[in-house]
Amino acid sequence: MPASQTPDVSADTKKLPRPTSLNLPVMNTLMAADRTLMSWTRTSLSLLSFGFTIYKVLQGFQDIEGKFVVRTDTPRNAGLFLVGMGTFAMVMGTLEYWQTLRVLDQQRIFSRPRSPLIMALIMSASGVILFFSILVKVL
Repeated sequence: MPASQTPDVSADTKKLPRPTSLNLPVMNTLMAADRTLMSWTRTSLSLLSFGFTIYKVLQGFQDIEGKFVVRTDTPRNAGLFLVGMGTFAMVMGTLEYWQTLRVLDQQRIFSRPRSPLIMALIMSASGVILFFSILVKVL
């Protein structure tokens, strides 16, 4: 093809819509905050589930023979400690995430909440409910 017949590439590129201006450092920090909150959620879920499991297993041992558990309130105290720590970890992780969003000036968190924040709020609420249900021996 002769040089005079080459297509005008610059004319084609001008027709493409330009992406909106992206602030990549803010996006990277936001994604890092998302990953951090997800790791807080993972840790909290582990503590909550292990605390509930220990509570039920020790309570089962106590109901069967009573010899494995020296004190009668040991299953409840062990479960409360682990569930309380899991709930505390989730609340602290959520607060840290919230502060990071505020520092990044992300005012749209109420218009379009991020999925890690929704999951963290659900985990925080379930941790509080689990803590109080063990405390009053509902479960």
